[in-house]
Amino acid sequence: MRLNEVVYNAGLPVDGYGEGFFRIGGVVHNGAVIVLPSGVKPWGGYTDVTPLADITREIDVLFVGTGREISHLPASFRETLEASGLGVEPMASPAACRTYNVLLSEGRRVGLALLPV
Repeated sequence: MRLNEVVYNAGLPVDGYGEGFFRIGGVVHNGAVIVLPSGVKPWGGYTDVTPLADITREIDVLFVGTGREISHLPASFRETLEASGLGVEPMASPAACRTYNVLLSEGRRVGLALLPV
C-alpha cells in the first residue's frame, strides 16, 4: 500500500475539535467559526448571516456543523443562503469537519459554518 500526504491547496483543513473549540490549519479558534478559502472568522450563529453574504464567489457548498448532534437549520437561515445559489448541508459538527476535509483535499469549493460541540 502506498500512502501519500494529503495536500490542501484550496483552504485550511480542520485538524481537530473539542468542547468549545476547533483547531483549523494548526490554530485554535474558540466558539463558532466560519471556514472559507479566504480564512477563518468568528461566527455569531444562525442569526449572523452577514459574514456569509458574498461567499458564493468562494464556494459552492456550505457545510453547517450544528454542534454535537445534527439538527434542523432555522428556515430563515437556510432560505437566505439557498436564495444566493449556495448549496447548504447541515450535519453534526464532527461529520461536517470530516466531510469538509475530504472534499477540500479534492480541490472542491467548500466552506464550513461550525457551532462547537
